[in-house]
Amino acid sequence: MTIVAERPSAGEPRPYAFPAFARSRLSNGIEVIAVHLPERELLTGVLFESIGAGDERDEEAGLTVLMARAMTEGTRSRDAIALVEAGERLGASIHAEAGWDALSVGVDVPSERLGPALDLVAEVMAEPLFPDAEVTRLREERLNDILQARADPRRRAEEGFIETIYAPGSPYRRPASGTRETVESFDAAAVRAMHGRRFDPNRMTLIVGGDLAGIDVPELAEQRFGGWEPSQTCEGPRQIPAKPAANPWRVRVLDRPGSVQTEIRIGHVGERRKIPDFHALSVMSAILGGLFNSRLNRVLREDRGYTYGASAGFDLRRARGPFAARAAVNTEVTVPAIQDLLTELNGMRDRPVTPDELHGARDFLMGVFPLRFETPPAVVGAISSIVIHGLPDDELGRYRDAIEAVTAEAITAAAQAHIRPDEASILLVGDASAFLPALEAAGLGEITVERETAETA
Repeated sequence: MTIVAERPSAGEPRPYAFPAFARSRLSNGIEVIAVHLPERELLTGVLFESIGAGDERDEEAGLTVLMARAMTEGTRSRDAIALVEAGERLGASIHAEAGWDALSVGVDVPSERLGPALDLVAEVMAEPLFPDAEVTRLREERLNDILQARADPRRRAEEGFIETIYAPGSPYRRPASGTRETVESFDAAAVRAMHGRRFDPNRMTLIVGGDLAGIDVPELAEQRFGGWEPSQTCEGPRQIPAKPAANPWRVRVLDRPGSVQTEIRIGHVGERRKIPDFHALSVMSAILGGLFNSRLNRVLREDRGYTYGASAGFDLRRARGPFAARAAVNTEVTVPAIQDLLTELNGMRDRPVTPDELHGARDFLMGVFPLRFETPPAVVGAISSIVIHGLPDDELGRYRDAIEAVTAEAITAAAQAHIRPDEASILLVGDASAFLPALEAAGLGEITVERETAETA
C-alpha cells in the first residue's frame, strides 16, 4: 500500500478555445445562431424567447413555468402521446422549460433529421393547445410540490431567505414556479392568455449546435419560423424590481421544535450577471465558498466539524439575484456556526487572499471550463446566456484569459464591493428553543421567531 504524503500540485491548464458561432437573422426578426461542433452527430436546437418568470406581474407568479410545462402536452395537430411518438420516430427528444429570464423549446436529434425536428419545435412554440385536464394536473403537481418544499428544511430555508432579503413587489421574493396563493388560481384559460401575450418572433433566438457539415441552419429556420408575424402588442421584458427589504439587518427564525439540525442562510441582495468585475467576483466566490477547500468549508467542516459542507455564492440573473452563505449544522452549534460564517464573510473583505488560494481558484476555474462544454446542449446553453444577458460574443472565448488575469487586489476589491455583512440577513430553520438564549446573547440584531405550523410547514 502506497501512502501519498502530499497532495499533487495542479498542472498547467490545457489549451482550449470556445467554439466559434455565426449569427444571422430571419425576415421576421428571429435571430439564428449556428455553432459547428465536429463529430457531434446528435444536435441540439433551442428556440427561446428572452422573457421569463421575472417579467410576471405579482398575481401571475409561477404562470410562465406552468405554461412551459404544459406546452408539450398537446398542440393543435397532435395530442401529447402523438407528439412524443413523432419525436421518437425521429430519434429526438423535445422539451420546454422556463426560468427567471427566458422561455425555451428545445430538441436533441440526429443531424440528418434536424429539419423535421424543427417542425416539432415550431409546433410546440406556436401552437400549444393547453388542454384543460393537463393544465389542471400540472397545477396540482405544483401545489403538491409547494407542500413538500414547506416540509423540507433545506427548501424551506431557501424560500424563507429570499422572502427575507427582497422587498415586497420583487418577483425574486418567491420561487420562479410561484406560490400556493397564485398557483391555485391558474387554469388553462390563464395559460392560453399568457401565451398569446408573450408570443413574439421579434424577441426569439434559435441556436443549433452540433456537427453542421452540409446543413444550412438559417434556411431550415426560415422555412419553419420565417412565416410567423412579429407582434406589435405583446408584452416585452420589464425592468425587474430587485430592491432589498427595508430592514437591512435582521435575524429570522422559522421554529421547528425537535429539529436536530439548523439550516442557516446569511446574505443579502447580490448582483446581476452583467457586471464589469464578473471574473474577479467568480474567483472570489470560489475562494469564499465555491470549492471544497474554500474558506467556509475549511473552517466549518474541516476545522470545527460543524457540517458536512458550507458554501456561498451569487445567483447572477438579469437583475440582482441573491447572495447567500449556506450551511446545515447540528442544533447545539447553531450560534457558533453563524459567528464563524460572519467572520469569514468579513474576512473575505479584510484578509487578503494567499497565493495558494489565488492560484488554486484560478486554476480550478480555468481547468474545469473546457469540461463544461463537451456536449452540444452545454455549448448551446452557454451561448443562450450570452444572448439573454446581452454579453459580447467573445465573452466565453476570453473567459480563461480573464480569469488568469484576476489579481489578489481585484479579489479584495470585488469582496468589498459585493459582500456586505453589515447589511446581511440571517435566516434559520430549526428548533428555536435549543439555541434562542445563545442567539440573544450573541447580539446579532433584532430576532423574529415564527412558529412553523402544520399549515405553514
